[in-house]
Amino acid sequence: MPYIGSAVNRGIFETTPANQRFNGDGSDTTFTLTTAVANVQSVMVSVDGVVQDTAAYTIPDGTTLTFSAAPSSGTGNIFVQYLGLAHGTVVPPEANKGNFKSGGLFRINAQTLEENITITATENAQVAGTLTINSNITLTINDGGRLVVV
Repeated sequence: MPYIGSAVNRGIFETTPANQRFNGDGSDTTFTLTTAVANVQSVMVSVDGVVQDTAAYTIPDGTTLTFSAAPSSGTGNIFVQYLGLAHGTVVPPEANKGNFKSGGLFRINAQTLEENITITATENAQVAGTLTINSNITLTINDGGRLVVV
């Protein structure tokens, strides 16, 4: 069926595995997921066709599915439907955490200066939003340096 608008760029979407099956043996309570998940709400688990309440299992490390009671025996009777994937986090270097100036270019919206800072002659600085300078703080702009607040 045709639609109006730009074609969808399918390359930007992340595919999720449709499902994973395990064989219960009546004694094992732990199973290893092939894809890491963020929490129990990231999967739907059923045993023998009965969807399990999230209180019946945990996923403590993102990949170990642990039931509070051993699922019954059966071939492929434990079914895991992936609903969402765990995503990694990006941790910026310490030098870029909350600092007003990083390499002379500010890329932060509203900014509060909490320590003295100097913009050198070779630096350009920009703040998109409110710039607040706390009391007893000095902002120095050397000859040739530039500060733009937009």
